[in-house]
Amino acid sequence: MHAFDVLGEPVRRRILELLAEGERSAGSVCEVIRAEFGISQPAVSQHLRVLRDSGFATVRPQGARRLYAVNPEPLREVDDWLGHFRRFWTPPLHALATELARGRRERRLAAEADRPGEPVGATDAIQPAGATQPAGATASAAAPENEEAEKRRPG
Repeated sequence: MHAFDVLGEPVRRRILELLAEGERSAGSVCEVIRAEFGISQPAVSQHLRVLRDSGFATVRPQGARRLYAVNPEPLREVDDWLGHFRRFWTPPLHALATELARGRRERRLAAEADRPGEPVGATDAIQPAGATQPAGATASAAAPENEEAEKRRPG
């Protein structure tokens, strides 16, 4: 049976989700699947058998119980096959991440603009300790002549 034939069945996908959480007994799997899908114990056992026969699940006996677990190898093969198609959704997801970051930045700048006494973008241009201002920059937007007067004042 082809991997997508196995994974195309919602009950089998759900069983794999349960097994991905950790090894489970057949009875435990059956209990959850019966409650969620309303199918019989023999039907759940048949799905477990398909997963086991197709290599998606492993089983080991423990006393009278049978413990099932996910076999990751067929899932890796499916992932490898899907790799051919990732180019269709990966760039749009990167673009979405960029747009989300842009929106967060715009909201942050808008919030900063609403705070009196703090220049817009002040948090964007934090200078490291000991950094000096560029030549010609003033500590205040006040008149530059005040700086000159401070320089001439005896110290």
